[in-house]
Amino acid sequence: MPNYTLQINGEKKSFTADEDTPLLWVLRDELNLVGTKFGCGIAQCGACTVHIDGVATRSCQMQVSILSDENITTIEGLSADGKHPIQEAWKELDVPQCGYCQSGQIMTASAFLSENKNPSEEEIRQAMHGNICRCASYNRIEKAVKLASEKMSS
Repeated sequence: MPNYTLQINGEKKSFTADEDTPLLWVLRDELNLVGTKFGCGIAQCGACTVHIDGVATRSCQMQVSILSDENITTIEGLSADGKHPIQEAWKELDVPQCGYCQSGQIMTASAFLSENKNPSEEEIRQAMHGNICRCASYNRIEKAVKLASEKMSS
């Protein structure tokens, strides 16, 4: 198996994996970064969302063999102390129910807000539409993204 070294959460991480191994399995099984979740396995639900060079990306279909110099950020790397404005908004509005999709939701929202600091409700809804929440806490997710945008703008 080939050896890889990737920049993950600001640190170089080395591991051995088959070329077709999805990034998600390296994060969870090799590097013990279990905040990123396995949902559908076909890049449809968003539970496995991470940032690759700041872009929200589904890690369950991203083969490690096509990555090299990119900066990968997982939910563990979003904030050292869990006080990213989005994480704070999530807590303030008590967004999670079962919580399973939340890291993917937060990673999608943080990438979105880094590009659009003052989104409309429709823009938030459009940005978050690909992340599925089986508890249907969509209204609270949208309110939390709006609150986070306000916190980030002040």
